[in-house]
Amino acid sequence: MRFLEEIDTRDRADGTARMARLRQIPPETGKFIAMLAASTPSGEYIEIGTSAGYSTLWLALACRMLQRKIKTFEILAKKAVLAQETFRMAGIEDVVDFVHGDALEYLPECKNISFCFLDTEKELYTDCYEAVIPNMIPGGILVADNAINHEATLRPMLDRALEDFRVDAMIVPIGKGELVCRKVGDRAR
Repeated sequence: MRFLEEIDTRDRADGTARMARLRQIPPETGKFIAMLAASTPSGEYIEIGTSAGYSTLWLALACRMLQRKIKTFEILAKKAVLAQETFRMAGIEDVVDFVHGDALEYLPECKNISFCFLDTEKELYTDCYEAVIPNMIPGGILVADNAINHEATLRPMLDRALEDFRVDAMIVPIGKGELVCRKVGDRAR
C-alpha cells in the first residue's frame, strides 16, 4: 500500500495528467470501507473503478477474513496492467476477480450484491448506482467516494440516494466524503 501511496502523492505534486494519476482513496477511507465490507451479509462484492488496486487491497483484507472474493472493474488499459501487478505483488489474486472492461456492461450480471465500492468517473455514478441497487441484497452496502469534494457534480446522484426508499443513506465526512447506502428489505413506499 505504501508504494501506491507514494506514487499517488508524487502524481498529485508533479502535475501528472488527471486520467493518468492513480486518484486513489486516502488510507482512512481504506480502513473505513474495509470495516464496512467486513460487516455485510454474505453475497457478491464488487468495486467499480480499480485504478492501481489500492482500494482493492483494503477490500481484500475483509474478503480474506470472510473467505469471500471481490470482483473489481477497470476500463483503462494502463491502470489495468498496474492493478494486476499490484494484486500479484500483494499476493491477493486468490480473493480478487479482476475485470478489464466497462463495469456498466457487466453490472446486469452481478446479482446478490452485498458490498459495492463506487469510485469511477463522476458522470457515471448515477448509472452505476441505478444498476447496482436493484441487485443488492437486504443489508448490503454501497459506498460512493468523493461525495464531498465532488459534491456539485454528484448532487443529482446524491439527492437520488438520500431520497431513495430502497436504501438508508447518509454522507460520512471521512476522506473525500463517502455516500453510504444500506439496502433495506421490502417496505412500504
